[in-house]
Amino acid sequence: MYSRIIGTGRYLPERILTNLDLEKMVDTSDEWIRTRTGISERHIAAEGETTSDLAYHAAVEAIAAADVAAETIDMIVVGTSTPDLIFPNVGCLLQERLGIAGCPAFSLETACSGFIYALAVADQFVRTGQARRPLVIGAETMSRIIDWTDRETCVLFGDGAGAVVLDAAEAPGIIYSKLGADGRYRKLLETDGGISNPPEAGQRAALHMKGNEVFKVAVRTLERMVDEVLEANDLKQGEIDWFVPHQANLRIIAATAKRLDIPMERVVLTVAEHGNTSAASVPMALDTGIRDGRIKRGDLLLLEAFGGGFTWGASLIRY
Repeated sequence: MYSRIIGTGRYLPERILTNLDLEKMVDTSDEWIRTRTGISERHIAAEGETTSDLAYHAAVEAIAAADVAAETIDMIVVGTSTPDLIFPNVGCLLQERLGIAGCPAFSLETACSGFIYALAVADQFVRTGQARRPLVIGAETMSRIIDWTDRETCVLFGDGAGAVVLDAAEAPGIIYSKLGADGRYRKLLETDGGISNPPEAGQRAALHMKGNEVFKVAVRTLERMVDEVLEANDLKQGEIDWFVPHQANLRIIAATAKRLDIPMERVVLTVAEHGNTSAASVPMALDTGIRDGRIKRGDLLLLEAFGGGFTWGASLIRY
């Protein structure tokens, strides 16, 4: 038994924060941001709008696209670094709103790789016969952990959610998954507080990143992972129909596409409009490519992501 994607969805908060808006907040410029990252704008959650709110809207859209009843969902897996609460987890909060109590529902946290990890976990449950129709989501409110006075990081991130509905099938849709992590690099991209190590009184935990070092490790790691995925599946460079990468930085995406021998015309890009939405970026880009007609049934896709931890992952999919 295998799993295949039968529906996708995405949701972006209404508020848009442009580079010109950021020029008024910190010492930066539209040209500097676009040149170094490829980002022009990002969406920001409204006050009181939570990660589970974004996840819910994306899930409803994905379920509608799959043309199935919500009560047929038998598993919920959410990748997120910005949960509403310590517990209940976002999966349980979403389960309640969808009215499908009883099935397993949980969240996992691997930063920007969260959706790829969640997809691999759900796929394994289908392959072992323990689930037939999982709902897999990447959802983030990254704006809640951003230091808006730090010009190195506040220009990068946005909020959003993307979702897919999987279905059991006799032929593989998700062909192959590759996951990895290396905690030795944790200091290059981390938050400065949590439950066991809270921030100073009156402060909130904020994201900190050493951008140049992260860029170097990300490019090396993604290139190595791409080679491993191709070799494991007896594929040659250029045989991938569509590359759907984590939307962190246009330069990282371009370097990985070059390694795949894929022209940028066959790369789904949303980084300019969404910014880095962490675990939400891959499923939102996937939904974008499917809904605008670029990605068609039978196409071979490579999804990949790299995030804090460091964590990384890729999924080879026949859509």
